[in-house]
Amino acid sequence: MCTRSSAVSGGNVQHITISTVIQEPLSPPLVTKLVGLLLIVVAAWGKGFGIVSSIHIIGGVIAVGFFLLLIAIVGLIGAVHHHQVMLFFYMVILFIVFLFQFGVSCSCLAMNQGQQEKLLASSWGLMSNDTRISLEEKLDCCGLFNNTKHQGEFVTDMYMCTAPCKHKGSCITCGLKSLQHASEALKILGGVGLFFSFTEILGVWLAMRYRNQKDPRANPSAFL
Repeated sequence: MCTRSSAVSGGNVQHITISTVIQEPLSPPLVTKLVGLLLIVVAAWGKGFGIVSSIHIIGGVIAVGFFLLLIAIVGLIGAVHHHQVMLFFYMVILFIVFLFQFGVSCSCLAMNQGQQEKLLASSWGLMSNDTRISLEEKLDCCGLFNNTKHQGEFVTDMYMCTAPCKHKGSCITCGLKSLQHASEALKILGGVGLFFSFTEILGVWLAMRYRNQKDPRANPSAFL
């Protein structure tokens, strides 16, 4: 678009170049900034409504949100000031985030029921008793899986369970209840993750393209 404006006077060409080059790379950092803010807001909302009671989970989500927000700010500053060092670090870090997010998203989409059960069992084993009890009360279930492999743990969980269904005499296990929605949730997570991962690789490409261009505010004679 800028190369076709050679017939215009020099001042107009310079003005068009500035408006095109500076505005072009701003969208990927803005997308990263919005994702970071979204993670922070969702984590705070979940804590406020009591959806997730573990402070480690909340702290981890907020930390990821702040990290993405910081990366977005670095990209914005580098784009506005045409700072090649900042744009280089923005490209490298964003590419690493893309690789990680792309791998996790593909894993979510490819996970079968057996792998989901193993993931739930490992996550359940890392939870404290208070977190398990809180989760059982919110989901109205007791224990994870009532099978031979997890029998000892299931008996302990049933003894400590305070879910409303326990007083009714019939409780579904939390593992079965989670698996009912796990496939749908993993597909949504994988799809959203893939979408944002491609916006990140777009940001890397735009930052690389913008970084190799001349700074329109610099002295034109310096490039002759």
